Amino acid sequence: MPGATSTPPWPGLASGEPVEFRPARPEDAAECVALRGQTRENAVSRERLESLGITAQTWGEDIRTGELPGHVCWANGRMAGYCFGSRTDGEVVVLALLPPFEALGIGKALLHRVCNDLAALGHQRLFLGCSADPQSRSYGFYRHLGWRSTGEFDARGDEILEYFPKP
Repeated sequence: MPGATSTPPWPGLASGEPVEFRPARPEDAAECVALRGQTRENAVSRERLESLGITAQTWGEDIRTGELPGHVCWANGRMAGYCFGSRTDGEVVVLALLPPFEALGIGKALLHRVCNDLAALGHQRLFLGCSADPQSRSYGFYRHLGWRSTGEFDARGDEILEYFPKP
């Protein structure tokens, strides 16, 4: 499946290379697992993911079956970030970016693509768990994009936010 290359180059990319967004493929899963441990906030190591039953193999299978629709972004010859959602319930499961690619609009673009995919699957309400700490980057990021608190918290203490995509 062809990717969508965004040109001109995104501001802030030192190399000036274009940024490629495309739907995730099963073979991206190993890189996703590795990247997850390299994020600035809320990094999760490969070992921790494995303890939760998440491996490159299980993640790749969820991509293959369509359980985890997602998008990846490549820049400067490497994966810059990704976002995945749950086909089953409309949860945005993860949005992760390497630190050099923060604050460039890449996270917003990835989230937008996954939200569109989930809405196309019929989800009228999307949700995610997010840090309740106003000092965290994610706290302001999602709220700025229109996500609202439900007033509920998940078992990890993350605040549940919801979003209602426009039809």
